[in-house]
Amino acid sequence: MAVKNRLKEIRMKEFMMNQREFSSKILEMDYRKYNNYENGTVPSAESMLYIAKKLNRLVEDIFYLED
Repeated sequence: MAVKNRLKEIRMKEFMMNQREFSSKILEMDYRKYNNYENGTVPSAESMLYIAKKLNRLVEDIFYLED
């Protein structure tokens, strides 16, 4: 099983921003770190909670397990 995310889907459908804008304006985090998350790096539990809070969502709405 692997942890996957819906970050790109959320960014494109709801915010219509590129990665740099989204990471700096919405998440207030380093672009490189965000880029890594969107491309498959699994964030720490703390980072997952931070992202969920910034997006006003449950962690499970963003991150999920895939077989």
